[in-house]
Amino acid sequence: MSKGFAGHGTTAGRTSRRRILRLAGGALTMTALGAGLTGCEDELATGGAGSTPPPRTASPEDGKGTEDGKAPAPLWTKSTSAQTYGDNDELVAVDGVVIASGDPLAALDGATGAERWSLPGGAVPGAPLLLGAGTLYLASGKYDGNVIGYAPASGKETWRSHLGKEYRQPRPVAVDGTQVYVIAEILEADGSSRTNVIAALNSSTGKLAWKEQRDLGTEQNGVHAAVQGRYLVYTDFKKNLTVRDTATGKQVWTQKTTKTSYGPFVVHQDLVIVPQGQRLQAFALSDGSEKWSVEAEQFTTFREPTVLDDVLYIADSGRTLRAVEPQTGKKVWQSTALKDAGAQVPRQFVRVGSTLYGATDLDEQGGVHAIDAKTGALRWTFNDKSGDFHSWLVATDGKHVFALHGKKLHALPG
Repeated sequence: MSKGFAGHGTTAGRTSRRRILRLAGGALTMTALGAGLTGCEDELATGGAGSTPPPRTASPEDGKGTEDGKAPAPLWTKSTSAQTYGDNDELVAVDGVVIASGDPLAALDGATGAERWSLPGGAVPGAPLLLGAGTLYLASGKYDGNVIGYAPASGKETWRSHLGKEYRQPRPVAVDGTQVYVIAEILEADGSSRTNVIAALNSSTGKLAWKEQRDLGTEQNGVHAAVQGRYLVYTDFKKNLTVRDTATGKQVWTQKTTKTSYGPFVVHQDLVIVPQGQRLQAFALSDGSEKWSVEAEQFTTFREPTVLDDVLYIADSGRTLRAVEPQTGKKVWQSTALKDAGAQVPRQFVRVGSTLYGATDLDEQGGVHAIDAKTGALRWTFNDKSGDFHSWLVATDGKHVFALHGKKLHALPG
């Protein structure tokens, strides 16, 4: 399933540093507007701290690194306008370009790193970059209440919608083949807001399909969502896991989670799979009944899950990495390679061929890990040695692996 489908979701447990940064960044933005709203690094390849790695000369096959087991040098490295807070949906690769959330919003050619297009004020910093039906959907960077669709390859506007003047800054949270789902604050007469609305916009006409007011006490921020068939699934900071009917907006079911959710969850076939601290739980989309659960060791918490090629990958705070059958919860493999290497825990994954690439939250002893997707063995870790405090982000176009660290974007061979 596509990005919007596969899980803008949740990570249970303590508030992560990237989540604090994202919320702080959002708060600073809204205040300014008055809206009230290394593992295995190669010193020679990177050239030392803060430097730009030189072009790669050798061509390691299928993520296996260099002959001496080091990470391959990037194909190219570019400085970008990225303004990210560590969520997985802030870096995307599509239609031959790679795009990082920032101002200006810019698309770089995936093969060369050359700029294809740039759009000043194109995106709200830290806002998700949602892809659906060949369109990139964004909350307007002008904070004018518009939701806009762009052609990723050209940056040309192809779609626009406005929820209404009685709502403040609708933010797209999910998209499917026919609708864009947004959450917006409901404005009071005095300009304040105490409630918010979730709505569906037709992705052809931009017209409102439906809207439903959320319960009092819920918040616009902190929502992660995914779509699967007739179900729209989302979590929030108030420990709610909610499913709505995509055709009508009516609530199918809702229940409290045991832990507050801060990051992506996954939806796979007829299940929603949510990390809950020490437990990873799968619930039926139709009625919320629990179908299976996996438990980590005592005092450890699960990070964000990802489903790739019908396998769920997830790490925990004890540095154990698991591959699990998403329909049953049965173990495919379990690896302590990260713990053995003293490496940081990845919380975002992409896969190219037989290699799983995992981006870490923290930089020291982290970066982008290349992992054998069949065994969990750690092949190498790429780190640019910049020391930047931002979380690493990864995306792939199936040929390259794009690694964003702060404002530096690296293209690694896939």
